[in-house]
Amino acid sequence: MATDEAVREFSAATKEFGDKIAELTLKEAKELSDYLENVHGIEAAAGGAVMMAGPTTEAAAAEEEKTEFDVVLESFGEKKIPVIKVVRAATALGLKEAKDLVEGVPAKVKEGLSKEDAEKLKTELEEAGATVSIK
Repeated sequence: MATDEAVREFSAATKEFGDKIAELTLKEAKELSDYLENVHGIEAAAGGAVMMAGPTTEAAAAEEEKTEFDVVLESFGEKKIPVIKVVRAATALGLKEAKDLVEGVPAKVKEGLSKEDAEKLKTELEEAGATVSIK
């Protein structure tokens, strides 16, 4: 147990928070650990130390690992018909379905493409007059 002198050094909020953590069941502590790791990138290391993964590290790792891309139609521009034709060719949708997709922007045209295929489709759509993003 901590001495009264050691406890007085902390704010009331810190004391309350610490007491709540100390009262957690094993299951609740595990859930808290999983939450901190998955949501905030904070993971417990051996020996009770806490390791933090910086957001730039996570972002860089996600960029390197990403192998599938989605092509998203942001706007069809001034020429809707050429964009509909490209969408139909790329997706094998019928005329009505392709028209509905184009008019329902923003909309995913195709999902799970390789980077090369996504770039190619983006170029085709932009040449038809659309505004496109790859996610």
